[in-house]
Amino acid sequence: MTGDEDAFWVFGYGSLIWRPDFPFAESRPAMIEGWVRRFWQGSTDHRGVPGAPGRVVTLLPEPAAVCWGVAYRIADSDRASVLAHLDYREKGGYALEGVTLLLSGPHEERAGFVYIATPDNPNYLGPADEAEIARIAATSRGPSGPNDEYVLRLAHALREMDAEDPHVFAVEGHLRRLLPAG
Repeated sequence: MTGDEDAFWVFGYGSLIWRPDFPFAESRPAMIEGWVRRFWQGSTDHRGVPGAPGRVVTLLPEPAAVCWGVAYRIADSDRASVLAHLDYREKGGYALEGVTLLLSGPHEERAGFVYIATPDNPNYLGPADEAEIARIAATSRGPSGPNDEYVLRLAHALREMDAEDPHVFAVEGHLRRLLPAG
C-alpha cells in the first residue's frame, strides 16, 4: 500500500491512455473488472462533427470481462480543476461513475472514477459491425483530429501495455485494410 487509500484516481480507457491533458501526480496501468470497451459512442466534438459523428469508445457491463487502461492519481490541490476540465472534455454524453481499479506494479486495489457514455445519451450510436466501425473511422474527422488516428493510437497503446482487446484490434485490422499504405 502506498498510504494514499483516499486518493482521487481517474481511469482512462480511450484517448486518456495516450493523451492525458491534465496534471496528475502518478499514472499506472490498471484494469477494471466487469466492463468491456466498445466503439459505440458517437463523437461530434472530438473525432467527428454533427451530422457525421466519429466512433469512440465507451464501456459496457459484461460479467467476467476486464478492461485495461491507465489510472491517474490526481493531487488534492488539482482535483476540482481536473474534474472541471474532464467534465468539459467528456461533455459529449459521458457521465462520471465510480469503479474499483486494480493497479499494476505492485498490484493494488483502489476506488476510482471513470467516464462512461450510456445508451441514454444523445450521441450514443450503439452496436455496429467492426468493419462498419472501421469504415466510419476511416472517413470521420473532428476538432481533435481524424477518427482513424484515435483507433490506431488506442490499439498501439494497448499493445504497449500488453493488454488484449479483441474488439479494438478487430476494428484496427479492418481500418488498416481501408487506409492507403504508407
